[in-house]
Amino acid sequence: MDRWIKYNPNPKEKRVGDCAIRACCKATGRSWDEVYWDLSNIAFDMADGCNSSNAVWGEYLRRNGFVRVEPDFPMDVYKFCCNFPRGTYVLGLDGHVVTVVDGRFYDTWDSSGKSVIYFWERG
Repeated sequence: MDRWIKYNPNPKEKRVGDCAIRACCKATGRSWDEVYWDLSNIAFDMADGCNSSNAVWGEYLRRNGFVRVEPDFPMDVYKFCCNFPRGTYVLGLDGHVVTVVDGRFYDTWDSSGKSVIYFWERG
């Protein structure tokens, strides 16, 4: 079963530099513009980067009902999808962020082999 679904809500169809925005769009069902502005406001308040700071997009997810979880064992994105077939999750990877919904991950590219460092689960 293919777990990757190509997804890019960026209005200019850009594929680089906005992965946290794209992931938060999928996880919350909000538009790219809405998420960008929300992240920008949080980043301003925290004096931090909008898309590059784990603390900023993590705070956004926390405010939207997500809880951060440390995985019990090492796994990549593909294995995460197999182990978590139901629910909405945002995965923190090395230099990347991706959303999983019901066992499939939504991204502009196939990031299935990247290791999951931590994840946010909708509470």
